[in-house]
Formats: sequence, structure tokens, C-alpha cells
Amino acid sequence: MRPVVAIVGRPNVGKSTLFNSLAGERISIVKDTPGVTRDRIYADVSWLDKNFTIVDTGGIEPMSDDVLLRSMREQAEIAVSTSNVIMFLVDVRDGLVESDYMVADMLRKSGKPIVLVVNKVDSFEKFENDVYEFYNLGLGDPFPVSAASKLGFGDMLDEVVAHFESGNTEEAEDDRPRIAIIGKPNVGKSSLINKLLGEERLIVSDIAGTTRDAVDTAIKRNGEEYVFIDTAGLRRKNKIKEEIERFSIIRTVAAVERCDVAVLVIDAVEGVTEQDAKIAGIAHERGKGMIIVVNKWDLIEKDNKTMNTYTDEIRQKLSYMPYAEMIFVSAKSGQRLPKLFEMIDAVIANCSLRIQTGVLNEILAEATAMNQPPSDKGKRLKLFYMTQVSIKPPTFVIFVNDKELAHFSYMRYIENRIRDAFGFAGTPVKFIIRERKES
Repeated sequence: MRPVVAIVGRPNVGKSTLFNSLAGERISIVKDTPGVTRDRIYADVSWLDKNFTIVDTGGIEPMSDDVLLRSMREQAEIAVSTSNVIMFLVDVRDGLVESDYMVADMLRKSGKPIVLVVNKVDSFEKFENDVYEFYNLGLGDPFPVSAASKLGFGDMLDEVVAHFESGNTEEAEDDRPRIAIIGKPNVGKSSLINKLLGEERLIVSDIAGTTRDAVDTAIKRNGEEYVFIDTAGLRRKNKIKEEIERFSIIRTVAAVERCDVAVLVIDAVEGVTEQDAKIAGIAHERGKGMIIVVNKWDLIEKDNKTMNTYTDEIRQKLSYMPYAEMIFVSAKSGQRLPKLFEMIDAVIANCSLRIQTGVLNEILAEATAMNQPPSDKGKRLKLFYMTQVSIKPPTFVIFVNDKELAHFSYMRYIENRIRDAFGFAGTPVKFIIRERKES
């Protein structure tokens, strides 16, 4: 399970700059106007041998102080509720300001590990005394960095990853299957869990976005216990700058990070939207098992072709995840919900499936005999050997004579042959191509 690290702080202290420097690419838009952080707000980072996800919480600077405070409080709360470690960013050039104290208080109450980062320290000699001032926040040692020049990152990241071990022990021992229910607001995620539970535990209402926090619910079935993680729905950006959407994405990322299988709930009446595709992409990128649940199926007028037409449309719009399982349900009436558990069990089993190397290489030999590997300028791709290196998702290494010749389309063909043989329904499959000199 990849820990989540949130970058929190007042507007304009350099959160996006730090985020981009850590992510190694320009992901957020950085301007000098407070509140311009848009776009990608999470990225996967590794330091030493630790992998984690960083989240840029952004922040708007509204007209009045009380709105600014409310916005910062919400930001801090979201970061706190979804992250394992908090990086609290302050600005050495502004010095210690009143709102830094307020944010520090909010963060301290969370009990989460906090790493205090003092940004814009281009020269330690010059700013040494200014850095010491931040000891007054009572959050331990301040770590001076320059996000723009990437100075001081080593000590800061050492401190961040030092907190992972202690915080992650409880979850590591919990081997119950985790299922994240993801999707836009109002598609029936909470209703779905309530129906599975047989009791009204989550608040269900027609106001989009009533589920503001990810909630874990344990459900027992046939002696097996499952943990369902209900996420806040993602809502479309409207004309007003809608911060809730950004927060929801953060929550979805955090929930997907903790799950084995992601269940994307789609509203049958609305069909698949761009937003659904965006949400599904979060789970796909992280290699999670995937089930698409088309809810409110009872509201659709049907003939014998309706389901097929619907399936084709969904497959087309989510073409990057052809492996996803699909089921049509009604959370209201409970129609087909027992089948969902069977599907979850099957997908979890497929995510953890291991294939013997001998069997894999038989399939590889057969596949290359049936469809010759591509060649370029007289040189042909040779696939020497294949072995499975990990599960969740199943990951395979293929040794070849020349990486450049291993085109995407041919690798897709090999993947399809493996899926023909072993199914792997509901789980992505990853391939790592390694070059090996011909002996």
C-alpha cells in the first residue's frame, strides 16, 4: 500500500512548485496568482526504496479573511483525513504569519506526523536566523528547502519516509479484501453499500456531494469479511471554482491507493461521462482490479438489445480498460447485487494469480509461431523468455533482443494470448520489457 503525503500551506508559499519538483515534471500550473493550482494534483514519487503518492492540496485566496480561513481549514482537514504524512509548507520570505499558527493548530489536532518545510531558502547562510523563527510553531525541526532550485530535498524526504513505517503497521496486518466504491456524486454509491449492508448506515440524499469523506464499512458475507471504502463523488467543474472536485479527486486517489478492487458506479440513465473516464483512469493507472457497476438499471426501458448496446458504448468510452468486468444492477431493488460479490471474489483471485514460468513460455512460443514478431530494417524482434515477477496486478518480464522492436501492438497481442489462456478478468496485466544480448 503506497502511503499518501499531502502538501499543505497558505496560498503562494510554493506548494505547486514543490509538488512539481518532487514529481519531476511540470504537472500543476504555477503562476503568481494565488489559487491557480489546477490540473493533476497527485503524482507517484519514490525516494530511496520507498514509493509514495504526493498530493498538492492547492488553495484559493478569497476576498475576505474568514473565507480564506474556511478554505484553508477545509484544505487542511482533507489533507489530514486522506494522508499518512503531512508536509506543512511555510515561506521564509514572509516569515511567520498569523495564519501559519492557525494551520499548525489544525494539523496538530490530527495526530498525523507533520514535516515542517520552510520554502524559498536559496541560501542557508543568508536565511539561517529566519528559518529558526519557525521553531515557534512547535512542530519540531524546520527543514529549509528551495522548491524552485531543488535544494535541501534529501533531509526533507528522509524525514517524510521515516514516518511511513510507524503509521502503516495496522493496515499491513489487515488482509481483508478492500473494495473502493468510486464514481461521480449521485450515481448511488452510498445506496449500493447500504443495500449490501441491509441497513441505512451511510447518509443517502439527492444533493450531489453529500458524502464528503471516505467511509470504511465492513460487510460480512458467507463467513468472509470485506471492507468497502465509500468515496466522495467527483463532481464536474462548474463556472465557480469548485474546490470540492479537487478534494474529491484527492479522496478517490487515497481510497484507490488502499483498495484491492475499485468498483466504478455509473448512472444508467446518464450513461458514461468524461468524468467517469477520469475517475476510472485513477484506478487503471494504479493497476487495481476493476468492476464497472451500471446502477439504476431498473429505470431503463429495455428490449433484447439494450444491454449489448450499453455494454458496447461503455467499452468504447473506457477503451483503455477492456479487462474491466461489468454488471448491471439496481441498488434500490437489490437486483443482481449478490452477483457483485461473486465478481469481486473472482477479480481478487485474478489479481493474485501466479502462472508458472514453464507454462508462460509455452504460450509465448505458440504465440510467436502463430504471429511472427515485427522486424525493422532487416532486424527481427526475438522474445527469449518470460516470467511473472509480481501480483496485484500480475506483472511479467519479457526478455527480448531489442526493446525498440517490441511495439505496443505486438505486446497487446501477447497480452491477449495470455488472457485467452488464463482469463485475468477484471485485472490489468503489466509487462516489463528487458533487453538481453543474444548468446
